[in-house]
Amino acid sequence: MKTLRRVLSGDDVIQLVVRVGLLALLVIWTFIVIRSFVPILAWSGVLAVAFYPAFNWLAKLLGGRPRTAATILTIVNLGIVIGPATWLGLSAVDGVRQLADDLSAGNLVIPSPPEHIKEWRFVGPQLYEIWSRAFSNIRTVLREVAPYLKPLAGTMLTLAGSVGVGTLKFLLSVLIAGFLFPYGAQLAAGGRRLLSLIVPEQSEHLLDLAGATIRAVSQGVIGVAVLQALLAGIGFKMAGIPSAGLLAFAVMLLTIIQIGAAIVILPVVIWIWMDKDFTTALLLTVFLGFVGVLDNILKPLVMGRGLTTPTLVIFIGVIGGTLAHGIVGLFIGPIVLSVAWELMAAWMREDQSRPAPGLTADP
Repeated sequence: MKTLRRVLSGDDVIQLVVRVGLLALLVIWTFIVIRSFVPILAWSGVLAVAFYPAFNWLAKLLGGRPRTAATILTIVNLGIVIGPATWLGLSAVDGVRQLADDLSAGNLVIPSPPEHIKEWRFVGPQLYEIWSRAFSNIRTVLREVAPYLKPLAGTMLTLAGSVGVGTLKFLLSVLIAGFLFPYGAQLAAGGRRLLSLIVPEQSEHLLDLAGATIRAVSQGVIGVAVLQALLAGIGFKMAGIPSAGLLAFAVMLLTIIQIGAAIVILPVVIWIWMDKDFTTALLLTVFLGFVGVLDNILKPLVMGRGLTTPTLVIFIGVIGGTLAHGIVGLFIGPIVLSVAWELMAAWMREDQSRPAPGLTADP
């Protein structure tokens, strides 16, 4: 049986080129129009996936009222964003601006050791001597490198200035996620059909894996880090720590990239014991010690499964997301890269498990 092939004429080729060109122009133009909304839509999808189990439980509790459940959950999320999250962000912005001003003016210094340290038994004189040497040496180094750090101040101020826009994006994302909750089943079915066109054999598995990864990273990594930073910020404020918001932001960042909050909390605890009375220092130490290990307690409970995404991937997601999308990208970046990593790993494992063409198993 012969296969008939149509030979394209010159007019057919011209029509095909025009159609493809118009389609490409439409796609590019559409992307240009919605480019500014991509981070908002992405974060809305993450919130919808992360909170969908809570929405589903609340809808059943209310007797099958999905719209009421979506409204209640949206109000709660808006309260979190407008309340403690905004407080943490504004406090961090103040700290960043102060640090940027010190960098610009060349006034970045570390405090000298308090005189009463000498009165501590056993370790007081030695600690005072070590601190004094470090104070003198680091002060000299900071004076020498201060001119080179001034360009960093501009970058820090730009990042701080984007916090207002980032907060607005968070609010819009929460509102859009509220509209997505009642349509979760339809959206999942649409995603399943889309994946079936790309990977027919693994569409169901990859969709479940993507959802599980989004919930694991958003709840077990991002959510725990934000909670830990809020509690640490409260402790820092109670202790009267300078730049408490900036230190709390550092706690959140270090927790997201899996380094841990001890790098920030331990020096704060030392400062507390040097500045506060025994009872206050003991209470704050217990509270901040609990905050420091909070991620080790909550992550296994919240995530529900081991996250196989390497720390380097999450770190790159944090840096790349922040550079690309500002403060919102700080949270979107690690989630997007984690999902991509998990899907790629699952795809490769599936391909490796298949026998090579032309080979059969031994009887």
